Amino acid sequence: MTSFAAYRFALALLAGGIWLAAAAGVNAQSVAVASGTKGKVHLLPATLETTQWGWFNNAQAPVLRIDSGDTVVLETMMHSHNQVVPGKTIEEIKKLRTDFPGRGPHTLTGPIYVNGAEPGDVLKVTLNKIVPRAYATNFNVPGMFGQFPQEYQDGQVKYMYLDLDKNVTEFLPGVYIPLKPFPGTIGVARKEPGQYSSVPPGEFAGNMDIRDLVAGTTLYVPVHVPGALLWTGDSHAGQGNGEVNLTAIETAYKEFNITVEVVKGKPLDFPRIETAKSWITMGFDQDLNKAWDQAKAQTVKFLAEQRNVSADQAATLMPTVSDCRVSQVVNVKKGIHCLNPKNVQDKEDMDRPTAETAEYYVTHVKDADLNKAMNEASKAMIKLLETDKKVARLDAYGLASVAMDCRVGAVSDAEKNVHCLLPKSLWQAPK
Repeated sequence: MTSFAAYRFALALLAGGIWLAAAAGVNAQSVAVASGTKGKVHLLPATLETTQWGWFNNAQAPVLRIDSGDTVVLETMMHSHNQVVPGKTIEEIKKLRTDFPGRGPHTLTGPIYVNGAEPGDVLKVTLNKIVPRAYATNFNVPGMFGQFPQEYQDGQVKYMYLDLDKNVTEFLPGVYIPLKPFPGTIGVARKEPGQYSSVPPGEFAGNMDIRDLVAGTTLYVPVHVPGALLWTGDSHAGQGNGEVNLTAIETAYKEFNITVEVVKGKPLDFPRIETAKSWITMGFDQDLNKAWDQAKAQTVKFLAEQRNVSADQAATLMPTVSDCRVSQVVNVKKGIHCLNPKNVQDKEDMDRPTAETAEYYVTHVKDADLNKAMNEASKAMIKLLETDKKVARLDAYGLASVAMDCRVGAVSDAEKNVHCLLPKSLWQAPK
């Protein structure tokens, strides 16, 4: 069989759900690609041997070894080693958390050891293709986690069909959410030894929940240990900016297709994401004000490098060109990410309405504390859904989590603005 025929045969097996080898068989998982194509393709199934439930550890033995430039076609699981699937009740889901304290809910495929990756290098991970399962879930755990655990002592779980042909899911009767699959968690090993929960993100990337990291984009993340040790999981079919009830449109991937490269001589101190039109900078902290400070510092640093200007000049420029949004507020460390135009003649979407528009329902709050502004703007949107759209209380919480877009507006020491938007187009049947 020619190398090209072998490649097509391997992918045909993959599409049919048949994997070539057990997880540990690195050579058996590698498939020679077509003549002239760089690197190899590796097939990595999600099994109990190739996944971890809820933790990272830089001493974990790799489940796959690859070279820089290789492509990995892998699977992911649903939460808690595939236990959160249709039919599981919210009480059972809560028990999966309370019975296993200290670990996150995510099932992580990996780690993948990248030959030649050393501390100080950057790992470049290009997302080529994402194919979710046909179903997903959204839930809030009663009295635990989420943005408002005290207000929601009751919980619910909702299971959804993902219509991959129309690229939507019907979240509620007559309410359709566009599907935009992205990995909620993707990152490398921390530099610190020991076992750590998968929940908080950091300089190693991890549970960033940045919904712009879709197929066709690239993650750049600093390497902290030899081999980098790449994991992914917490697979999403879509998410709101904020993810307020704890969960997005949570699914698993039948195919997560990535190309991994080692970048030498261009160090980073924090992850960045490249899209077709933008560079994304970010910040994480338990305090949203400090997450903003970090995102601002990373953005100023990027703009100064990109435009060859001083830090002061970049700080003045940032409010006029950069679009900052609340990634999530539910991962212990809250996140803010900022989109910055690749073309220095452009600027990002700076639309920050303060009242309802023809396209969006809008809530807006300003406060000296960014945490409070985000909390109150989110609550106002949930209440708007309940009162104006007659959405049931827990459904409104969930809909805000999967579809609301919370944007950071003008920020000063005295006043910080949060604008939460929800598209009116969700109430339209797909064509």
